[in-house]
Amino acid sequence: MPSQPSTAYLDAMREGIERRARRARAQAPAPEEGEAYPGQHRAWERVAQAGEALRGDLRDLAFDLHDHPEEAFEERHAARSIAALLRAHGHEVEVGVGGLDTALRAEHRAPGFDPQRDPTVAILAEYDALPGIGHGCGHNIIAAAGVGAFLAASRSAGAARGRVVLLGTPAEEGHTGKEYLIRAGAFEGIDAAMMVHPFSFDLAEHAWVGRRTLTATFHGVAAHASSEPFMGRNALDAATLAYQGFGLLRQQMPPSDRLHAVITEGGQRPSVIPDTATMTIYVRSLMARTLGDLSERIDAVLDGAALMAGVEVSKEWDGHPASLPVRNNRALAARWTATQERRGRRALPGGVVPDTLAASTDFGNVSHLVPGIHPMVKIAPEGVALHTRAFAEYARSEEAVDAAVDSAIGLAQVALDALGEPALLKAAREEFEAAGGVLRTE
Repeated sequence: MPSQPSTAYLDAMREGIERRARRARAQAPAPEEGEAYPGQHRAWERVAQAGEALRGDLRDLAFDLHDHPEEAFEERHAARSIAALLRAHGHEVEVGVGGLDTALRAEHRAPGFDPQRDPTVAILAEYDALPGIGHGCGHNIIAAAGVGAFLAASRSAGAARGRVVLLGTPAEEGHTGKEYLIRAGAFEGIDAAMMVHPFSFDLAEHAWVGRRTLTATFHGVAAHASSEPFMGRNALDAATLAYQGFGLLRQQMPPSDRLHAVITEGGQRPSVIPDTATMTIYVRSLMARTLGDLSERIDAVLDGAALMAGVEVSKEWDGHPASLPVRNNRALAARWTATQERRGRRALPGGVVPDTLAASTDFGNVSHLVPGIHPMVKIAPEGVALHTRAFAEYARSEEAVDAAVDSAIGLAQVALDALGEPALLKAAREEFEAAGGVLRTE
């Protein structure tokens, strides 16, 4: 039997999170009673009423997607179900946008909308599932929240200028569907983007690391391993050296970097020196620049391993486009926090949950194109991890429905504020530019 890893580090980390969360909750200011712009309170109340009226539809959608999990690029049932709900509420829907069969788009325009003058806010919905465990990341709740936010904002827009766009973005799990949509022009004309992700905490912002994928293939010379081993050049030796090199490299990596590798091919028979060996590698980092730095180190390790073994190496970076780290926009995140206060949720600020407790998402690519937020909403007890069967069970619960409704209302309120309050969108844009402006994976 394998030995079980100690939980000491996780226990200490959770104790630290609980301590910081208690302090943040105690120190958080009460919601401001004043209006950021004339009519904000009335607009927020209209959104809240519209969101609550959608509860039944959002519950049905979330549970339907949960009962019919579909992996990346195969989300046909999900796209049909979402499109049907949008059409039932009077919206035109385009399915198959950006060259992706399961991507979709709907929009609501204010009367007299002028794309050269008026702003556009995009609300995003994901709906792909994981192999084997279905919605262990809760994308069915992301979809319900995004669709609900679009419908609530459309019903409540009133005199708000501008346009609200719903983008259904497939293939987040293990892929980068949003980057394909970016390259196809689906985000042209968008001024800000937002979505929400279920979690075991309510967070206004959280760290999401960038990710690149790499397939490295070593090419050597086959030989009989007993009679003429000296006539071979062992590709598996190179893969093994590279794997060990990665292990040694970790000592010099920043604590927020992550590196994972497996050898997927290393020969067929022990009596033959392998002439081919293949590795699949994930490279992750908290910043785009450090993601590039780590990628260069990986290239050097692979080249060095090939040189030592006397073989060649071919490298295929990013068979699917890279995911960039999420750039959280604090101006918009602060408004999200205010919306959730009114829903009885205390969205914890950044830093409460350590940056090392981070995964990757293709929303990072969107957040480097326009100002964006990707808050987290609590649907499960603290300590229940994403990508587990336990989390999948919570994604089909009444608590998850409550979270979808609260999130739909919050996203719609932030979206309408961004349209109706020029100062908010201006602050979000200035913060975005100060953080580096547009960055594209190409």
